[in-house]
Amino acid sequence: MKLQRLLSLIRQAVDQYEMIEEGDHIAIGISGGKDSLTLLWGLAHLQKFYPKHFSLSAITVDMGIDTMNLEPIKALCQEIQVPYEIVPTEIGKILFDIRKETNPCSLCAKLRKGALNNKALEMGCNKIAYAHHKDDLIETAMMSLLYEGRFYAFSPVTHLDRTDLTVIRPLMFVSEADVKGFRNKYQLPVCKNPCPMDGHTRREYVKNLIHTLNMENPGVKDRLFRAVIEGHIDGWPDIEHR
Repeated sequence: MKLQRLLSLIRQAVDQYEMIEEGDHIAIGISGGKDSLTLLWGLAHLQKFYPKHFSLSAITVDMGIDTMNLEPIKALCQEIQVPYEIVPTEIGKILFDIRKETNPCSLCAKLRKGALNNKALEMGCNKIAYAHHKDDLIETAMMSLLYEGRFYAFSPVTHLDRTDLTVIRPLMFVSEADVKGFRNKYQLPVCKNPCPMDGHTRREYVKNLIHTLNMENPGVKDRLFRAVIEGHIDGWPDIEHR
């Protein structure tokens, strides 16, 4: 996928769900993976021509599991002139050494979000951009159906009352396949995920299930995505009357 295509899909999401307003300071959560680096690259280039002016900062929450080489990400942020901060934590030690969690993903996400939110507020940000893409949206909806018995997926825009931060998801129209293509084409400095649970989660199971369903029934992923964005899910912005 070329940059022009990425920017078109990001702008579609940003405009349709009014994700960016004049003067926003947006923190991008950088895990070091392909998704967050694609979002960083896309928003940094959108910033150059988008009619509403906004500023960016990049933040990595270091879980303290293993030493990640973040120097290439620092270099990338310097190249595109986005301030970059690393937040050291002991989340990995808490989860695996102290609590010895067998299903740590939910607590891990909560702890990482807390650290990210605190740093974003410290840096003067009013919004946080997550790198959830189209496939993440579909997988979340499927997981909700299978494990909770309800139809739910995270909203494109979510206001956090406790912190007064707003979460936005500008990659929601971008497929994971396109993200992989973009990473390869622009040689983004992806860091390997050091988490021992990587690839052994319910989400990975559901990802493989959807892949199988789509292979056997071509178009399933697109129909699932349409069901989500047209499903009037609680908490989603109403765009029909704009």
